[in-house]
Amino acid sequence: MRNVTKKKPIKIAIIGHVDHGKSTLIGRLLLDTHSLSRDRLAEIKRISKELGKDTELAFLTDQLEEEREKNITIDTTQIFFRTRQRDYVIIDTPGHLEFIKNMITGTSLAEAAILIVDITEGIQEQTRRHAYLASSLGVERLVVVFNKMDLTGYAQDSFIREQNLLSAFLKNMGITAFHIVPVSAKKGDNISRRSPRLGWYKGPTLIESIDRIEADVKNRESVLRFPVQDIYEIEGESVLVGRMLSGTMRAGQEIAILPGVKKTTIKAIRVFGRLTGRAERGESIGLILDGSMAVKRGDVIAEKEYAGPAKNSFRGNIFWMSEMPLELEKKITLRCATQEIEGVAEKIENRMDSSSLRIIEENARVVRKNEAATVTFRTQGAIVTEKFSFIKELGRFVIERKNCVEGAGVVV
Repeated sequence: MRNVTKKKPIKIAIIGHVDHGKSTLIGRLLLDTHSLSRDRLAEIKRISKELGKDTELAFLTDQLEEEREKNITIDTTQIFFRTRQRDYVIIDTPGHLEFIKNMITGTSLAEAAILIVDITEGIQEQTRRHAYLASSLGVERLVVVFNKMDLTGYAQDSFIREQNLLSAFLKNMGITAFHIVPVSAKKGDNISRRSPRLGWYKGPTLIESIDRIEADVKNRESVLRFPVQDIYEIEGESVLVGRMLSGTMRAGQEIAILPGVKKTTIKAIRVFGRLTGRAERGESIGLILDGSMAVKRGDVIAEKEYAGPAKNSFRGNIFWMSEMPLELEKKITLRCATQEIEGVAEKIENRMDSSSLRIIEENARVVRKNEAATVTFRTQGAIVTEKFSFIKELGRFVIERKNCVEGAGVVV
């Protein structure tokens, strides 16, 4: 019988250093929540046997043959599972430095994150970098798991030592972990059931911990924001299509079109081709406006009362991924929601080492590969942005040159 009191679904990214057990952890979550079919289990056993290994839970998420042979996660994989409390989308992100773009792409979709640390290796460069990137992308709810506790004989002192070190590092970024859980993904300790081998630990299991995270619904009743993704001509009418980012919309409502703050009225709303009188956050809709109004992809529909003027500049925290540095006053392309606009870095307040968070230079002229920075951007035309803490989709942006993503950031 379906549990109608389930909490709202959320997306959780699994992040951390390579070989610390992300894929095995996800495999264990799927196994313990009975989210695997018999055919899938049989496939895992067959593949493991062919490779001469014991049954490997990591093969559940490492779909590519190259990943199975090299034991690394290359692509970003989304996997669905459910507990008694809610449905989840788990985003498995690569740990290798060369796949950092995929990690950023996956984490940018998440509402929360699980940071996994091998207890025998402790905090590594990618542990610090992934934690920083998750924080920079606005993922505020972080659960830490110290994996492979079985390799320490489930030693409490090892856990306390590494817990203190990581907590101090996270504190420097202004982050407090939601929970820190000692586990063995391979053995199944403290994933869904409390392990007697970790009797000294009195906190929640991993599943209990993520079940306690509240979904991000703070903007569901907030101001209206609807980026126009495309425009279709249907039966002589222009239909604006896209997804509602926040707020609600109703037929007959007066709205503003940003960035030009043009005022008009909603004539009709379509959902899956059917007329409806109302739409709300998260819905993909078609919108018909009164009168002939010049609207283009990238424009943002807003409530007229809360339609502040768009600006030609904004400030953001970024992570740079390209071999070619970001330089002051050199042309770049900025993408935010459905907007695409040319611009330049007007001011680089500072640049820092993204793994140690050490500031390398104040008032810099360049940002180099794998560095983080606080940058003010100037755009050729007006752009609609929001603080990431208010509306995530209008608070995230990517930086491109020649159609290649070279950086990503959040509006601050």
